[in-house]
Amino acid sequence: MSETMEGRPDENEAGELSETMGMVRVVEVDATAGRAVIDYRVGMHMCHSGGVAQGGFVTGWIDAAMAYAAMAATDGAFTPMTLEIKVSFFRPAAPGIVTAEGWIERRGRSTIFLEGRLLDAAGDVLAKGTSTVRLVPRRGAA
Repeated sequence: MSETMEGRPDENEAGELSETMGMVRVVEVDATAGRAVIDYRVGMHMCHSGGVAQGGFVTGWIDAAMAYAAMAATDGAFTPMTLEIKVSFFRPAAPGIVTAEGWIERRGRSTIFLEGRLLDAAGDVLAKGTSTVRLVPRRGAA
């Protein structure tokens, strides 16, 4: 993972989940732009028939990038709690490196509308997602 940043889980908090999800590295987190980019490694253990990544992983990768974008934009004072998520699958995700991007489309006082996508190593879009999250104050946050 890259440097620890306020509002983003550190390696101890997110280590097991990140490992299960195949996180390779956080490429970018831009609090001002409300954007995050994360690389994941698709392993065969994440795949079903014909070496295709199971859709829950694809959804999770996009969801994580969108959550990182929301947490960064709120300086870690809030946890984004998903109210709804929708993912459209365009092409299968195969074993190898994929990149999840997430960004804020619109932000209100207590709700954020997010968008994201998953790209293969060639930059082709494999899936796109949208999410609506409720901002819940984090315990102990100022």
